[in-house]
Amino acid sequence: MAKLTLTVDDGVLLRARQYAKGRGLSLSKMVEAYLADVTKRVPSVTRDTPILRSFQGILKKADVEEHHRHLAAKYR
Repeated sequence: MAKLTLTVDDGVLLRARQYAKGRGLSLSKMVEAYLADVTKRVPSVTRDTPILRSFQGILKKADVEEHHRHLAAKYR
């Protein structure tokens, strides 16, 4: 296993330590898990990022026809 030295803002480091401790992880394991996640071999077009995951399913109940009518009226 390799050793890594990082420079991190003091406030960020404090919050990261608290976050890791609250989840029963070492800071090293948490950083390792993050790096493993962001370096998965996934095509960049379909990369599943936290912000994209937060939007999944948000439009399932959307009325597409109503939206089309809205856009047609808006851009007349």
